[in-house]
Amino acid sequence: MSQGHHNDDDDFGNNTGYKPGEKRSLAELNKLDADDESLARWKASLGVASSGVSKLEDPHNVVVLQLQLLVEGRPDVILDLTQSVEALKQHSFTIKEGVEYRLKVVFKVQHEVVSGLKYRQVVKRMGVTVDKSEEMIGSYAANPQTYEKKFAVEEAPSGMMARGHYEAKSKFIDDDGTIHKEWNWSFDIKKDW
Repeated sequence: MSQGHHNDDDDFGNNTGYKPGEKRSLAELNKLDADDESLARWKASLGVASSGVSKLEDPHNVVVLQLQLLVEGRPDVILDLTQSVEALKQHSFTIKEGVEYRLKVVFKVQHEVVSGLKYRQVVKRMGVTVDKSEEMIGSYAANPQTYEKKFAVEEAPSGMMARGHYEAKSKFIDDDGTIHKEWNWSFDIKKDW
């Protein structure tokens, strides 16, 4: 729960000066500069050259399957993001204070290239925002295989003041402003597991 801290609850702002490129379909990308060898290598690295469309019935382009909490020496905590928003809101788990952890996301891209996919999280305690973070996941082409992305290692807060119940709001959003998944959940920081 670190990275960029901001003042407004849901507005992460766009003051980086970064401007996303023009959105193009998979077919357009396949035809784009067919004679350019370096571009062909770049497209192949994204998986654009393959037909790649998943057989999932979900009409969404990005399907976020899991968010995992990884702690060395402990079983992974897996949050199944294919559940309903209501079911996810009921999900809560415990994190031991001061422990180092990292998050991992598992997702599929089904129909078109997704550009600049990001994970954003706002954490509140007793209604007050205590943390905001944003993690860049990247740009990916449609592919029948799942993608996995591990985030940076973080440390859970520790001490008597840090212990307690926290509410989190998470979302996966891309450069176009498309929200691919958004949900609320909670966790408790305790002295021990």
